[in-house]
Amino acid sequence: MNTYVSASILGADLADLKNEIARIELAGADMIHFDVMDGLFVENISFGLPVLECVKKYAKVPMDVHLMISEPIRYVERFAAAGADIITFHAEAGSNIEETIDKIHLAGKKAGISIKPATPAGEILNFLDKVDMVLVMTVEPGFGGQGFIEGMLEKISELRFYARTKGFKFDIQVDGGINEKTASLVREAGANNLVSGSYLFGASDAVAAVASLKG
Repeated sequence: MNTYVSASILGADLADLKNEIARIELAGADMIHFDVMDGLFVENISFGLPVLECVKKYAKVPMDVHLMISEPIRYVERFAAAGADIITFHAEAGSNIEETIDKIHLAGKKAGISIKPATPAGEILNFLDKVDMVLVMTVEPGFGGQGFIEGMLEKISELRFYARTKGFKFDIQVDGGINEKTASLVREAGANNLVSGSYLFGASDAVAAVASLKG
């Protein structure tokens, strides 16, 4: 199973974003993670459609868009048009889950579903035959730089076991507190798509940092 690294621009120097993305792409990152926060579903406010449109113009790898917003189904078509390649939304965000997945696929994009640390994996099992990716939050969504919640390893293992049992091919992504130490833990548990921000963009050797996540 291939391991992918998704570099979260929450950890980048936003005043030099074009060069930051070029640097992390050259270091081997497989995609750019774009966190959208609305101040409602989570307390923080981050980026929106205009920033995604700008970033898409010079990013050479897929745009991995994580919607931490209320009623995400309302915005699927706009984020798809703005440059998202993968659109992940939260099961807890108030939109009909199956309809949101279908809308993402109708827009020609890969669909991901995310769950907060307190949400059991069982809440989304009925939808796993339809998604391309499951994002297990290993911190509370909304702010970067938090510590890794080790209790999420069991949830990752449960999802990977379910996927293998059912023959499903979705990726398992993790986001929050991912560095060279926690990367090996989540990979062993069954995750194969690792989101990291400050660890990657703050590294003096970005190539080594990306390699440490891939194992």
